[in-house]
Amino acid sequence: MTITQNAIKGGKNAAGATFIEDWVIPKFEAAQKAKGKDVTVKFVPSGVDDEQYKTKLSLDLKSGKGADVMDIDGIWAGEFAEAGYIKPLPELVGPEADSWDGWSQIPEAVQGMAEFNGKKYALPVGTDGRVLYFNKTLFQKAGLPADWQPKSWQEILDAGTKLKSAGVPVPIQINAGTAMGEATSMQGVLPLLAGAGGEVQQDGKWTGASQALKDALGLYQKIYGGGLGDPKLQQEAKGRDKSFQQFAEGKVGILMEGDYFWRGVVNPKDGVAKMAERDQVVGYAMIPAIEPGKGVRGQDFVSMSGGALRTVNPNSEHPKEAFELLTFTLSPEALKEETKDGNVRVTPRTDVNKEILAGEPLLTFISEKVLPVTAYRPPVAVYPQVSVALQEATAEVVGGTAPDQAAADYQKKLEGIVGGAGNIAS
Repeated sequence: MTITQNAIKGGKNAAGATFIEDWVIPKFEAAQKAKGKDVTVKFVPSGVDDEQYKTKLSLDLKSGKGADVMDIDGIWAGEFAEAGYIKPLPELVGPEADSWDGWSQIPEAVQGMAEFNGKKYALPVGTDGRVLYFNKTLFQKAGLPADWQPKSWQEILDAGTKLKSAGVPVPIQINAGTAMGEATSMQGVLPLLAGAGGEVQQDGKWTGASQALKDALGLYQKIYGGGLGDPKLQQEAKGRDKSFQQFAEGKVGILMEGDYFWRGVVNPKDGVAKMAERDQVVGYAMIPAIEPGKGVRGQDFVSMSGGALRTVNPNSEHPKEAFELLTFTLSPEALKEETKDGNVRVTPRTDVNKEILAGEPLLTFISEKVLPVTAYRPPVAVYPQVSVALQEATAEVVGGTAPDQAAADYQKKLEGIVGGAGNIAS
C-alpha cells in the first residue's frame, strides 16, 4: 500500500514525512506481520504549494490512481465527495468504519469536519484555531501591556496607532488579497465576519453584502487605508512568507494567524522564521468581536478552525487494510509519538490532548479557550470559489475601493457562483 501527504523530508512539513516513514510504516508493517499478514507500505512524498497538491490528488483520483491513504484539507471534502473522488468510509470499508474506538474521543464539532451530507468521508487529523499574535518587546516600546487582550476592534486599532507612533514599520498585519489565497479567508476576512456577527453561509443561504461583511471590510480599510498595515505585502506572491519573516525580525506588531504560526513558523527549533526568544517575546490573545457580545452567536470572542483529514482512496485494492493503516496513524500511541520533541499540536483526540498539551500554554489556550468559540467553513464544493470572491473583496479595499462598493461587487460575483440572488441573504 501507499500513503501520501503534502510533506517531504528536508522540505515542507518535514516532521510529518519523517514520522510516517520512520515510525508509522515500520510499526504498522510489524503489527500486520504479527497478525500473519505480509504488508508493505510506501510513503509518497510531496512538498508543493497546497493548490498544486490538490490538483495532483484530483487528477489521480479522477483517473483511478493515487495513494491508498491520503491527506486532504478539510475544506476540499465536499468538493471531492460531490465529484465522486472520495466515498463514505462505511461504503468503502464496511462496519469497521463506524465501530472504530477512536470516534468516542473526537469531539462532535471536530468530527463534523470529516462529514458531508451527514456521512463520514474521512478521519480528522487535527484541528486548529486563530488568534492575534503580538510582539511583547514592541508592545513595551509602545507602552502597551504584555498581557494584552483587546475586547473590541477599536482596541486593536488603538494598539496599532501606538505601535506606529513608536516607530514599528508594520503595526498590524491581517492577510488580504488573492496572492495569499485561503490564508486571506481563514486568517482574515472570515474571523472578522464572525466578529461582526456574520457567517459566510447561514441556514443554507450565502451571506451577501450584509452589514457584517461591510464592517469586516471597513476594518481592512482602517488598517490599510490608515497606514497601520502594509498594502504592498498583500499583493506580493510571497507576501505571507514575507510577513512571517518580518514578524520574526521584530518589524510587525500584531499578526492574525493560526497555531501553525507558533508551531511551524516562529518555532525556535525548526520554524521557517525561527525566533530564539519566541516563548518570551511572542504574546497571543483571542480575536475580539467588533464589540462585546456582537460576534457570531452573541459571542465576545471568535475564531475560525480548519484542519486536515485523512481518508481511504476509493481506488484502493485493499480498502480494509488501508483503513487499518489510517486508524493506526490516529491511535493514541501514534499521536503521542508524532507530537513529541517539539512537534506538539492540537490532535483530534481529547484523551491525547489532555496528556500532550499539559506543557504547551498556547495550544492549551487554543484547545480550552478558542475551540469552544470557533466556527468552520462550509464544506461544500462551491466554497472555494466563494472564498476567492471574498479575497478579491479584501484586495479591492486594500487597493482603495470603499467597503460598501467592495461588498456590492462581492454580492454580484456571489450571485454568479451560487446560482442567483435566491440563494443569498443580504
